[in-house]
Amino acid sequence: MIQVLNGLQFSMLLFLLAVGLSVVLGLMNFVNLAHGTLYMVGAYIGLAVAQATGAFWPAFVVAPLGAALVGSLLYLTLFRRMQSASPIKQVLLTFGLIYVGLDAVRLIWGNYAFSVAKPALLAGQLTIAGEPYPVYRLFIIAVGIVTLAALYFGLERTRVGAMVRAGVDDKETVACLGIDIDRVFFLVFTLGCGLAGLAGIVAAPVLSVYPGMDVAVLIFALIVVVVGGPGSLAGAAVGSLLIGMADTFGRVLLPEFASFLIYALMALVLLLRPRGLFAVR
Repeated sequence: MIQVLNGLQFSMLLFLLAVGLSVVLGLMNFVNLAHGTLYMVGAYIGLAVAQATGAFWPAFVVAPLGAALVGSLLYLTLFRRMQSASPIKQVLLTFGLIYVGLDAVRLIWGNYAFSVAKPALLAGQLTIAGEPYPVYRLFIIAVGIVTLAALYFGLERTRVGAMVRAGVDDKETVACLGIDIDRVFFLVFTLGCGLAGLAGIVAAPVLSVYPGMDVAVLIFALIVVVVGGPGSLAGAAVGSLLIGMADTFGRVLLPEFASFLIYALMALVLLLRPRGLFAVR
């Protein structure tokens, strides 16, 4: 039971990070390898706010907003111009931004690892199946589930969500209907960046904050997008669950093959469903 909760906790972190990357790739057809950098930026912004205020909750609010602001600036200055460029140019640009972000945090905070203290309300443990389990990890699971429910409602029950889904299917037709699809792209991109920042501050008390933390999770996020299918909310959720559980149980049951297991799972999905489990049209 404890390992199931650990797998679910990791899966929810992956979902928060991967859902923005997946929807941006499916909607905008933009390969943003710097998405992990926004995860790191959110963690460091949260660290700075937590150090300044001595509390976790202000950081929890400010970190996603800060990451969304940084992402929106990148979109307006760089990504919008590169949207029609070839994928290799997009990869080179965003790959270069990974190093820019890495050097920026090293310049400001140094090459050290930091920790963000858990809020007192979530610092304890609960007994589950006869074993203690940290309350904060349950909080991570709850954040992921609430975010999934909110995104589902926003995409399936609102006018903006209908525009997003239509834009994923056929953005040329949507533009012909008089909808400002560029504004929709911008809102979705900014939301995805904010979710990456949210994942960063939520993960900070568990995984710590250090330069290069973005690269460590970017590989997992890309695998989730490939397995679930770009542009799909359900794909991001199911892909996160599959990869999170496979990695967690692999490290416990088959530690020598743990790293191989998630790639084997991705290869199996690609053989059976080359466009992912829930690929959009």
